[in-house]
Amino acid sequence: MFRINRRALFLHSGSAVVASSMTATALGANPPSRDQEPSSYLRALIEAHKAAYAEFGRALHETGGGNCDPARASREEERALLAICGYPAVGEGDRLAKARYLLEIEARGELDLAEHTQAILQSTMLKG
Repeated sequence: MFRINRRALFLHSGSAVVASSMTATALGANPPSRDQEPSSYLRALIEAHKAAYAEFGRALHETGGGNCDPARASREEERALLAICGYPAVGEGDRLAKARYLLEIEARGELDLAEHTQAILQSTMLKG
């Protein structure tokens, strides 16, 4: 069955609708307690993905041949998302923040590539 999502729309029809984002609150998530704060590195990865996702949305909606390249913006957003998927969350705060954020992405239907699943699974294996 063909799965319609942002990337499929962009790649197959030349147009896209950027899904509205869901918040952690909408998913029933509570803010982490003080001892469960995510690392500054994971927070930076998440912020980088949010920025890349916003840029991708702008590139899709820009008209008149501006400087935004939707294909480049899509690749940048994909790299940022893969960085989160591949991040080896070790502490409880990182595990919770990573899981919550990726659940938001999945709720939008955008955790859709085999590379996402592979990166997530590989990130759970401890490196010896």
